[in-house]
Amino acid sequence: MKYYIIAGEASGDLHGSNLMKALYKEDSKADIRFWGGDLMQQAGGTLVKHYRELAFMGFAEVAMNLKTILNNIKFCKQDISDFNPDVIIFIDYPGFNMRIAKWARIKGIRTHYYISPQIWAWKENRINDIRRDVDKMYVILPFEKDFYETKHKFPVEFVGHPLIDAIHNRPMVDEAVFRKENRLDEKPVIALLPGSRKQEIKKMLSIMLSVVRDFPDHQFVIAGAPGQDFEFYEQFLTNKNVHFISNRTYDLLSISSAALVTSGTATLETALFKVPEVVCYKGSWVSYQIAKRII
Repeated sequence: MKYYIIAGEASGDLHGSNLMKALYKEDSKADIRFWGGDLMQQAGGTLVKHYRELAFMGFAEVAMNLKTILNNIKFCKQDISDFNPDVIIFIDYPGFNMRIAKWARIKGIRTHYYISPQIWAWKENRINDIRRDVDKMYVILPFEKDFYETKHKFPVEFVGHPLIDAIHNRPMVDEAVFRKENRLDEKPVIALLPGSRKQEIKKMLSIMLSVVRDFPDHQFVIAGAPGQDFEFYEQFLTNKNVHFISNRTYDLLSISSAALVTSGTATLETALFKVPEVVCYKGSWVSYQIAKRII
C-alpha cells in the first residue's frame, strides 16, 4: 500500500517513526511518503518536508507567516495528488491537517487520524469536521474514547499512549557513563527542556537560564531538540554551569533531579520519568493579548 503521513512537530515525528516501523512490519512493501523529521527519516520512506519548515506558534506568528503556511498547504495537496496514496494518515497538528482532510474527502482519498486533536479542551465544534472528513480516528487517552463515542456518537479506536511504549522500551542508561560522556560532574542535574521550535526555544531558554545563578550547587543541562543544530544553541552556553546534550532527552531525564519544561508533550514525558518539574510558557505580547480575550 501507499501511505502519506503528515506530522508537523517533534512529538509527531517521534510517534510517526514508531508508526512507520509498525507499518513496515505489517506491510513489507509499504511505500511511505511523509512530512516529519529526522526520526521518521531514519525509519524509512521519503521525506517531503521537515517539521522545521512548519513550526509556527502563536496568533501573531501565524499571521506573519500566513503566506508560507498557505503555500505549504497548496504544495501538500499537489504532492498528495502526484503520489496518489491509498490512505493519508494525519498525526495531531490539526490546524494544518484538518484542512488537508477536508480536501482529501472531496478527492475521495481515505483519511485516518492518529492522535486526535484535543477538541475536548479546545474547539469542540471541530467534531463536525472530524465526523465529515475523517474515516478512522485513533485516540491515545482513555477518556477520549468515551468523549467521542458517548458525547458525540462518533466511533474511535483507543490505542494507548505511544510515549508509554517509547519510554518502557528504551535501553537503560548507566548514569556514571552518561555523566562522563557528557562532561557532567557529580552535582544534581536540572534539565532544561525549552521546546522544539526555534521561536519558542529562544523565548523560553532566556527565562529558564535566568535561575542558574540561584542554584550554584546544581548543574543545568539543555536538552537539544531533534532537528536543531548545535550552532543554534551556542548563543545560550555562556555560563560554565550550563551544559548541552542533543537528542538524548530521555537519558537526561533519567538522571535529573528536577526540570524546567516548556508546556507540551515534554511535560508528560518528564512526568513519566517522575522528575519534579516546573512547566513554563511565554508567547508574544500580541498572541497573549488575543488569547486572553478568547479564553
